[in-house]
Amino acid sequence: MSEAATEPEPVAGGDVDGPMILATGLRKRYGRLEAVCGIDVRVERGEAFGFLGPNGAGKSSTMRMVGAVSPVSAGELRILGMDPATDGPRIRARLGVCPQLDTLDMEISVRENLTVYGRYFGMSRAECARRADELLSFVQLTDKADGKVEELSGGMKRRLSIARSLINSPDVLLLDEPTTGLDPQARHLVWERLFRLKQRGVTLVLTTHYMDEAEQLCDRLVVMDKGLIVAEGSPADLIRAHSTREVTELRFGVGEHEDVAREVKDLADRVEVLPDRVLLYTDDGEAAAVAVHERGLQPTSVLVRRSTLEDVFLRLTGRTLVD
Repeated sequence: MSEAATEPEPVAGGDVDGPMILATGLRKRYGRLEAVCGIDVRVERGEAFGFLGPNGAGKSSTMRMVGAVSPVSAGELRILGMDPATDGPRIRARLGVCPQLDTLDMEISVRENLTVYGRYFGMSRAECARRADELLSFVQLTDKADGKVEELSGGMKRRLSIARSLINSPDVLLLDEPTTGLDPQARHLVWERLFRLKQRGVTLVLTTHYMDEAEQLCDRLVVMDKGLIVAEGSPADLIRAHSTREVTELRFGVGEHEDVAREVKDLADRVEVLPDRVLLYTDDGEAAAVAVHERGLQPTSVLVRRSTLEDVFLRLTGRTLVD
């Protein structure tokens, strides 16, 4: 990764007295369906804040309200100190939005995707050109500036979408599943660019299905389920509160795991049976593994690992697939 990439200028936002986003009792209804059921959210300046949750949890509905494109059904919402019901255009002018699906224009060049977009914010052509060059350098696409978007790889398109969302030097950057569909190398490059933005003081608000992404990027996050916030805190705090320090994974033959779980349930704070393995949640995974062998049990494989945000997520929201 080159360290010479130009970074975008620091964002504004100094006129905001208080949190960048403040929601109290926030609700969103679609007819009889209540997608968001009265949540409280506070996002401070320069924070990277995440929304996690299964499909249908209310993440997207919340993000659309925060983006001032979907009206609030009930509760109070302030974005940059303003009410989206009366100040929607002013709020949107100061937000950057990177949607889950790229909406780039395939018919024009990479640079023109930035300069044309900048004109929607009332920026002069000269300012658009200057910002485009800065941002293409920042996302390492300078050598692709005059090429067509359709010639870019998936990772390059994602970086271009992030660059476009920064053209207006936003106070808050909203990112919906920023690395979905990218290979590991491209994901890590996007992570590094987002981390650099956070270092520059940009407030990031993101949704993601990748637990490692949330652990890497988020200072604080909420886990949503069925329209409610079921947990909130830093990734480390959530792991301490809802899991154990380590997890021992034991694999046995098909059909043996239920019986094994009954034999080892006293070796861990919590035991979970999956179709292909048994999970022992404990603060000393190696000791649990030794105790399993001392009882004459012979797993086909043993893995001792640290607890992750994924363990927390699955415990709070369940393992059942939600459509």
